[in-house]
Amino acid sequence: MTHRFIGTTTAALALTGAAVLHPVDQAPSLAGVCAPDADPPVYYAVELVTTRNLPATGRATGVGEVTFASSPFGVALSPDGSYHYDVRIRLEGMKVPPQGTLVAWATTTEVDQVRRLGALDERLTTTGSVDWNKFLLVVTLEASDDPAATAWTGPIVLRGMSRSGMMHTMAGHGPFQQELCARYGYS
Repeated sequence: MTHRFIGTTTAALALTGAAVLHPVDQAPSLAGVCAPDADPPVYYAVELVTTRNLPATGRATGVGEVTFASSPFGVALSPDGSYHYDVRIRLEGMKVPPQGTLVAWATTTEVDQVRRLGALDERLTTTGSVDWNKFLLVVTLEASDDPAATAWTGPIVLRGMSRSGMMHTMAGHGPFQQELCARYGYS
């Protein structure tokens, strides 16, 4: 049986086992490659680490799964042209506190804009959206669940930074060694 490849992308998919090759007169099937309920790429995951600010949170971990928001145009954009992301927060290794509510937040790396993502449910998950290129995810313990809150008031339980947020200036490196990274907030 003779097979053909259509373009280098199809050939690359075939090598990874993602495409199914069909006889000559049919194009490769890409079924399952971009399934809407497939796990998000690990690259877009934001690792949430404990701050150890609360008792019994020393082993707590979490992840913020960042995916592109759905759009009939392929990519969802905010009014200012930034990508629009859906964020799903999941915590593990932690008991639901007897008092208060765990709430997830997103903030810019400068912490000058804050957006409430939502209160975590009994499975310690919540979803929300963000449209900043660089952002932090924060989970706090709030006294009550206030959907109208514009900033957190309780202690931070877990925190994490988006991959793009980890990029920083070259100050303190190479020809810029006389500048200290700490001056710009990086260690």
